[in-house]
Amino acid sequence: MQHFPIFVALAGRRVVLSGGGEAAIAKLRLLLKTEARITVFAPTPEAQIETWADDNRLRLVRRAMEPGDAACAVLFYAADEDAAEDARTTALARADGALTNIVDNLADSQFITPAIVDRDPVTVAIGTEGAAPVLARAIKADLEERLPTTLGTLARIGKSFRKMVEALPAGRRRRDFWADFYFNRGPRASGEDEISQTLDTLLAEHMAAGDKAGHVAFVGSGPGDPELLTLKARKALDTADVVIFDRLVSPEILELARREAVMVDAGKEGFGPSMSQDQINRLIVEHAGAGAQVVRLKSGDPTVFGRLDEEIDAVDAAGITWHIVPGITAASASVASIGQSLTKRGRNSSVRFLTGHDIKGFADHDWKVLARPGEVAAIYMGKRAARFIQGRLMMHGADPATPVTLVENASRADQRVLSSTLGRLSDDVAGAAMDGPALTLFGLAPRDAADVVSNMTNEQEFA
Repeated sequence: MQHFPIFVALAGRRVVLSGGGEAAIAKLRLLLKTEARITVFAPTPEAQIETWADDNRLRLVRRAMEPGDAACAVLFYAADEDAAEDARTTALARADGALTNIVDNLADSQFITPAIVDRDPVTVAIGTEGAAPVLARAIKADLEERLPTTLGTLARIGKSFRKMVEALPAGRRRRDFWADFYFNRGPRASGEDEISQTLDTLLAEHMAAGDKAGHVAFVGSGPGDPELLTLKARKALDTADVVIFDRLVSPEILELARREAVMVDAGKEGFGPSMSQDQINRLIVEHAGAGAQVVRLKSGDPTVFGRLDEEIDAVDAAGITWHIVPGITAASASVASIGQSLTKRGRNSSVRFLTGHDIKGFADHDWKVLARPGEVAAIYMGKRAARFIQGRLMMHGADPATPVTLVENASRADQRVLSSTLGRLSDDVAGAAMDGPALTLFGLAPRDAADVVSNMTNEQEFA
């Protein structure tokens, strides 16, 4: 982030602009929405600028800028539409201590003006570091369609009510009140009188409601791509007081949690440092027992190899309510990444979800069944167990040519796909040096690789 986004208080403060053409008019249309004291220097201003000056909306000085003209200004805009004059006026403004912006010159500007969605007093600023103004405008248009025009009225009336809401305890009680107003009852009210009455009624209801009991949401964060997070999971993260997350949850997902939420790294890591399950159980119960809305955030789906039942048992024993928010599994993301499906008519009517190791070590399964032709399995935590899995399957008669695919960091930007066979599996895994979480797909090859094998077979048959 090269430009830190802030909102500058301009009420009663001085803003200076040099220029009198279309570029100046574009900036002034935006600046005139503020309460700043605006001064424009322009020897030959456009008629629109003269009209604003006649209406006392800005001060117009019909000459070029001189030293000292930007004294006490907080911001300065160079809109002269001439590179040499922009450089000259910017140097004068900087000498006077103002932050400077040169229209259409990102490199020499000290700040930039973002695209703005105006629902005064609600303001949304959109910046792209000057890299993609078209993209910023597209996002602005999308937000303007989504945000109701009445949003500003709700915010303005709500702001005047904030002092009265201090009767509620700080923290969750107040957040619940404002969430109820802005996202539930407020938008249904029509007119300022009805909105004000809604606020009075809501405050009385929330005052009488008392403290909300703690609750636990067991949430699947999906394989890592934030766009694959479910809407229900997003809602849980938006309202969480405490988020207890595993190592495999991606940083992009954690960024979506409410900024004020307490973030607790549970540190679950196979074959490495980790927090014990008992410690995690105690953490969940401790925070929820104190009245927090807790999100227990797990990679993929919490119901798949996530020790969910143990955590639910601990929460039940403490008398705490809970619910489950499923997530997209690593298996689903992995087969999607190689263009395959987990089941296919004529190939396999069932699929097995296995784990490569458990708390006792490498996990044993019905290898004889798995070794049959056409079987498909999604093997979690199978990377370090590759040699063990390979040995067990081949011992029970599995064809060494059976395709095996490992998908590392499925759905993420750094995803890698390793296409192998059962006979080469352990050597290929050792040579790939995979550091991230990987899911092993036994019996499946990436679609392009499978097509190559199929074509070779057909050619041999017709030779």
